[in-house]
Amino acid sequence: MDLRCEGCAGCCVDWRPLDPVAAGSDRTGPRPPLDDVYDLAPLSRDEVAGFVDDGLGDALIPRLFEPAERDDSVRIDGVDLAAVDDRPVFVVGLRKPPKPVAPVGTDESRWLDACVFLDPTTLQCRIHGDERYPRTCATYPGHNLELGAETECERVEAAGGGERLLDDEPPKDLPAPAFGPQALGATVFAYPDPDDLDGVVARLRDGAATADDRARFAGAAVGSRPGSLSVARDRMADARERAREADSWVGNAVREWTARAAADGDPVDGTAESLAELVRDVEDDAGAPGTSGWD
Repeated sequence: MDLRCEGCAGCCVDWRPLDPVAAGSDRTGPRPPLDDVYDLAPLSRDEVAGFVDDGLGDALIPRLFEPAERDDSVRIDGVDLAAVDDRPVFVVGLRKPPKPVAPVGTDESRWLDACVFLDPTTLQCRIHGDERYPRTCATYPGHNLELGAETECERVEAAGGGERLLDDEPPKDLPAPAFGPQALGATVFAYPDPDDLDGVVARLRDGAATADDRARFAGAAVGSRPGSLSVARDRMADARERAREADSWVGNAVREWTARAAADGDPVDGTAESLAELVRDVEDDAGAPGTSGWD
């Protein structure tokens, strides 16, 4: 597997406004997500715990699912959710606020939803190679290649974004996929207290989740036990509280970018120099890790 990622970030940015046909849908499996976040990378229980421990609980966002045919389901806020034993199932990923970016080989910066850890200037991940770098990101698109599924690299190529997938041989040491028989309690979680989610589900559906809403699911993920529905209540409560209290550069940047953003896909006003200065003000000077640049 050999990729050319410079100037791309197709797997980190919702670039559907640039080319809806080429970008298509990132939906995998028979269960439609409740939200419309593009390319949400599911985190493992230990990865969620690591972000919470580092004070980065405000970088996390849950995803719930509509049920597939013959799925168990539970109805909350008028929405049918995929469930196990009447507990709604969910994954946890990284938030994607609007950012001024020029991905997939384009020249003009636009307001597009992008991963909280993507540097808008270099289009590199600020935690690439770090202890917190998610396994899903590190192994992409290995599982797609192994299954013969279309990759984001190929979608970018179809949109005229240059040659990206240079070698399509999947790695031989791929970990287990995020969705599979081993996933329950490890990357796919079941919320233990569905009666507490009145109003929460509607806000998640509408993209209006609060810090407390997000923290509920981060806590439940951290408290989960792999391979089971059981949840360690003390561990869950502690993680929920720390996630709710998180006030990192990530959360501040999300608020700042959201306040500054124009409509989705709109061009960004300003020169390249002024945009680079804006990124420094919003992210770098606020404590964001730097990136190495491209060789």
